Amino acid sequence: MSDRPFDALRDAAAGASPPEVWETLARWRDQGRRFALASVIESRGFTPRKPGAHMLVADDGEICGTIGGGAIERKVVDEARALLTGGGATLVRKHLTQELGMCCGGEMAVFLEVLEPAPRLYLFGAGYIGRALASLASGCGFDVTVIDERPEWALPERFPGCRLELRAPEAFLAALATTPRDYAVVVTHDHALDQRLVQDLLERPLAFVGMIGSVAKQRKFALRLRARGMSDERIARLHSPLGMPIGAETPEEIAVSAMGEIIAARRGASTTAGWTPPLPKRERARTEAPATPTGSAGKTNP
Repeated sequence: MSDRPFDALRDAAAGASPPEVWETLARWRDQGRRFALASVIESRGFTPRKPGAHMLVADDGEICGTIGGGAIERKVVDEARALLTGGGATLVRKHLTQELGMCCGGEMAVFLEVLEPAPRLYLFGAGYIGRALASLASGCGFDVTVIDERPEWALPERFPGCRLELRAPEAFLAALATTPRDYAVVVTHDHALDQRLVQDLLERPLAFVGMIGSVAKQRKFALRLRARGMSDERIARLHSPLGMPIGAETPEEIAVSAMGEIIAARRGASTTAGWTPPLPKRERARTEAPATPTGSAGKTNP
């Protein structure tokens, strides 16, 4: 088993990573890619790289940089790919000769950590609540894109730090490739548009779908979606009325309430499930519990 030649490494400062590692890291972050960063943090004896050397391993298999080649690098790449299936961090410590059969004779410790991309939040609507919510979401680490076709509302100065798409929300959504890690919130000026957007979004395996609105609006939407053949389980994925119960009234307070529920979903905290429409009368009559001995009827969903 032969190791990668070390000649090229001698031209660099001991342990230093070439500039392309950091350039690639910045580019992958901008692209929203998910990858692992491998950092040599300790070495003893003769080893191919010293502390401060880095390597990137993307979840699609692409690699940038090196920690020295040979069996140690293969081991670290395998560990990185395994770590990318779930996330987190781990430490790989190996004696290069005794454990990996390399000729170096030293020992290396490599710290591996998964660098998750900022979650993408697609915010449909650039009104008062949309503006406040975009600001909060951006400050909480979301990569925010605001979509609205009204030029008087979708102004760059109203949404600093966010991407703006001045186009029809339905057209934007039709061309959008989403992932299960993406978030979407609907808060447009048009209820009919909200309905069409929600119907499309609920068909996608997104991390979160929310809609600002009243309980009455929520129930009408759910009943219409059900009439169009959408299952109760899929409808219940819609977080609406969106927000935590804090008595919010102003656009800013409503945005805080909504952001609370979005963060809870991101961090895996318990949130209120979406509403599922009631059963039709005939089906409900067959499934209602019989009257209790005291004569009170069993309760059903409103």
